[in-house]
Amino acid sequence: MSEEFKIEIVNPEKSFLVKEDVLETVVPAFEGEMGILKDHISIISFLKPGIIKIFSKSGNENYYVEDGIVEFKNNSLSILTSNIFNVASLDKSKKENLLKKAEEEAGKTDISDQSKYLADQKVQVLRLIN
Repeated sequence: MSEEFKIEIVNPEKSFLVKEDVLETVVPAFEGEMGILKDHISIISFLKPGIIKIFSKSGNENYYVEDGIVEFKNNSLSILTSNIFNVASLDKSKKENLLKKAEEEAGKTDISDQSKYLADQKVQVLRLIN
């Protein structure tokens, strides 16, 4: 019996990724990191800044995401996001630029608590991948 499910990641520019042989995906949901396997219950959740980890028969991949919505139903995982980057293909200067921008955002004093929380999450994740 197959243990695989489908994933599709979409950003405003295009269908970013489609894979049919996914064994597990870990997403950075607001509730915490959420592991998704075949036959998981149906869910809809918001993403916070973090790493999407995709484990598949064709190879494992990690993607940095800043926000989005994740939905899983009928063994199909859909992720809608405005910003996503393949961690393996991010060059050093792009990582540094993303971190600098996140640190500037986190350092602002005139932002809401929620914006501050999200900016701090971005900084923490970007420091880990740098």
